Amino acid sequence: MRGLGAVIFAVAVAAGAWAADYEVARPAAPPATTGDPASDASIELKWDSGVAQWLICYYTGAGTWMGNDFDISTLSTYRAIESFKMYSSARWPNGRWDGFRIGIWSVSGGVPGSMLWGPKAVVGSGSGDRWIQFRVGWTLPSANNAFCAAFEQYYNYPNCDPHLVDNNRTFLRHSWLYYGGRWQPYSNSTGYYNLMVRVIVDNSTLPVVPTSLGHVKALYH
Repeated sequence: MRGLGAVIFAVAVAAGAWAADYEVARPAAPPATTGDPASDASIELKWDSGVAQWLICYYTGAGTWMGNDFDISTLSTYRAIESFKMYSSARWPNGRWDGFRIGIWSVSGGVPGSMLWGPKAVVGSGSGDRWIQFRVGWTLPSANNAFCAAFEQYYNYPNCDPHLVDNNRTFLRHSWLYYGGRWQPYSNSTGYYNLMVRVIVDNSTLPVVPTSLGHVKALYH
């Protein structure tokens, strides 16, 4: 990326060029909201409103991570991260699923730090603009009450899958962008900054061994 400018692209109608870093499109239709999982043992953690405002794809995907932070200090028994969930699209930009990588990162002093679990390659399923959900099945270590659930676009535009921001103009300051070796509050040129990324946690006991940590250290440390 050469900055955080954008080309606003409203479903096949070009609206103006500011810089060549990412493309933005309107969702095809307001998404259906989803409730919490049908289980007394599970809780869906979220910051988004449930209504999508923009789809966004970076021209260069590898090394660019985006995610939301969550704090389970008041949910001390819900340390098992069951699933990672995000809103994306098989419709735009290329009419198919290409895949992401997902990971769980530490949070210290309110800012994401190093990867605790992942990266795991995943591919969406279904048609159109929709919620997609991926199994994590990992327990957050007792030393970490806060974490960031993030995804890496990985592939380059247009052979990639978009991420979405919701329709809340107020930035809740829980969405983050990792680029150039550091985390910073998420932003773009649309004025909507809350990522549609959620996690489902439960109070079961799951393994705490990180996935592919050695590979991650080689990439990020």
